[in-house]
Amino acid sequence: MAETRRALSREDDLPVYLARSGTADQVARQKHGGLFCSVEGAYESKTIDFDALSVGQRGSRTPRGKKGVDTETPSSLNSGHEFKKATELKHDVDKELLENLSNDKTYYQHALCWKESGSTVREESSRLALSSPASAPPNTARFPGSHQLHREHRETQGSQTHQSNNQNASSAYTMSYQGKKNIPKITSDRLLIKGGRIVNDDQSFCADIYMEDGLIKQIGDNLIVPGGVKTIEADGKMVIPGGIDIHTHFQMPYRGTTTVDDFCQGTKAALAGGTTMIVDHVIPEPGSSLVEAFEHWREWADEKSCCDYSLHVDITHWNDSVKQEVEILLKEKGVNSFQVYMAYKDLYQMSNSELYEIFTFLGELGGIVQVHAENGEIIAEEQARMLEIGITGPEGHVLSRPEELEAEAVFRAVTIASQTNCPLYVTRVMSKSAADIISQARKKGNVVFGEPITASLGTDGTHYWSKNWAKAASYVTSPPLSPDPTTPDYLNTMLASGDLNVTGSAHCTFSVAQKAIGKDDFTQIPEGVNGVEERMSLIWDKAVVSGKMDENLFVAVTSTNAAKILNLYPRKGRIAVGSDSDLVIWDPDLVKTVTAKTHNSAAEYNVFEGMELRGAPMLVICQGKIVLEDGKLQATSGLGRFIPCSPFPDFAYKRIKARKQLAVLRAVPRGMYDGPVSDFTPMSRGATPSASTRSSPTKAPIRNLHQSGFTLAGPEEAPIRPAGRRIVVPPGGRSNITSLS
Repeated sequence: MAETRRALSREDDLPVYLARSGTADQVARQKHGGLFCSVEGAYESKTIDFDALSVGQRGSRTPRGKKGVDTETPSSLNSGHEFKKATELKHDVDKELLENLSNDKTYYQHALCWKESGSTVREESSRLALSSPASAPPNTARFPGSHQLHREHRETQGSQTHQSNNQNASSAYTMSYQGKKNIPKITSDRLLIKGGRIVNDDQSFCADIYMEDGLIKQIGDNLIVPGGVKTIEADGKMVIPGGIDIHTHFQMPYRGTTTVDDFCQGTKAALAGGTTMIVDHVIPEPGSSLVEAFEHWREWADEKSCCDYSLHVDITHWNDSVKQEVEILLKEKGVNSFQVYMAYKDLYQMSNSELYEIFTFLGELGGIVQVHAENGEIIAEEQARMLEIGITGPEGHVLSRPEELEAEAVFRAVTIASQTNCPLYVTRVMSKSAADIISQARKKGNVVFGEPITASLGTDGTHYWSKNWAKAASYVTSPPLSPDPTTPDYLNTMLASGDLNVTGSAHCTFSVAQKAIGKDDFTQIPEGVNGVEERMSLIWDKAVVSGKMDENLFVAVTSTNAAKILNLYPRKGRIAVGSDSDLVIWDPDLVKTVTAKTHNSAAEYNVFEGMELRGAPMLVICQGKIVLEDGKLQATSGLGRFIPCSPFPDFAYKRIKARKQLAVLRAVPRGMYDGPVSDFTPMSRGATPSASTRSSPTKAPIRNLHQSGFTLAGPEEAPIRPAGRRIVVPPGGRSNITSLS
């Protein structure tokens, strides 16, 4: 009898939160004497999704004054239908958890135990649910549960660890997998952020956030969460989506060396600045395989990345085999954006006809075309001219690349994209004129996105004339920073007005010794600047603090728009139920001074050295785990996941599809021309006529009317006239002009 009483008084495994029939609304219920009675006002919150709450465990109970009886009457569960459904759901979830651990012998035996007892559990549960408490079998619990099965299994193995029976089921599983290799962790960190102000790109509101298993599970007020949750008090601070840096170059090979920030060091710097996802550029060597280069980058990033990442692939040459690889990358490898170069003559530069073909091809497959926009032909000529006149230092870099060359290339790229109806993404917008062309194109309806980088928003190109060669060389990047000191403020204004849409860092750091490869020739200086750690704080200081943009637009340009372009929204770039738990608690008043002495990059310099920036992350959560708290970075190498990007993102292709429907070309119906046709010499396709052939060969040459054979002396030569003598031609004098043809 005592055994029966103990079994019946134990916590049961029924979910205490059930949905009303025919709806998805979750309703809190409280048990009284074996009945589920509605509690009015117990679930007044903004929670959208509740099915991820771990139920059926002691840690997940709602507070109750005392334990209820473990058997229910038929009226408690509407004739047992909901109870049977909940029981089967619990059984399936636990069975799936066990089957995920089938690589281990112990867990495989547990899975077999569940499979063998599954039907018995369901039948026993259904029968007991429809019976009275007195009719319950004396030695059988109403629902065995994973804890009981685990205990029985240990008893059959003769284990001496059965003294831990008072622990809950999840604790038992946690104890079992700890210390074993290659066994996935079942329970991840459970976090609850209270008292924060959630800021998305379109709205701000106050609510609590509950996270579990790397996902946002609940958003609302007075959330009911399971036990074992770490609570974070936001104290009214902003809670924003983790930043997405859409342009980085980590661990990039260059002329036998590599950038000093690999995927480990680079992503640590990103997390320290509030960025929880990066998108790196794969740069294949000309003539090599794009897919093989992509796999190399994946291997490097999977091994070292501390946060989630995606990849762009740069097209460094173009032919039929490259076309096939681009299609494979887009359809099978999770890459939806490809960069082409209009600069770097004889290395990466594409001709106009190649650009046209690439734009057309990617537009049909749903890809995003990124362009590095500079006129490579003129740059090559200007570089040679600078070296010829003796300018070999970093100032030659900006002198050989005036901003007009960037603007011309941007205009050309916009024109080709418009003709092929392909969305265009302009990387590294560095000058006013380039930003103006993008703005004008967007106003005309072109689908164009502009990306200023951290350096162009925060500093200028006057440093190229520094007497310190190492300092001047640290600013070398392409396109170069504008020497006009008003450019950063202008670009921030364009970003705040929506003419520019997204921000990257183009983080590509080399050591001073690596930069010194070009100490005698500025064309050999490795190009790249830092910015992944400073990006979000700099934009907040330059644009939000100055009143140019609000907090919602700040979220859009640092996270949401990038997620939309990559087709990752709302998984990334938004705080919503079901989104990844990549969050930042942002302190708008925290002031930090940028210096190479304390930054997380491995570079010896920082192009923002000494700059005071207002606004910084207080706490950073990546994949549901706290990685930055109280200024301490706790990132783990190798935890980053590759996030595949699918083609045809709505953010770009909704307008493309509409434009395509309106831009259908039709021939004008007309009759055949049956008139005379002149003879002509056919010209080879694409040839440019020479100067001698530009006049019509079928016409006689036109006589020069300024030349005349008229003389007063007749056909013989007239004598030389003295300088002082005046000759008066009589009116109506005879002229030899007889024809104007």
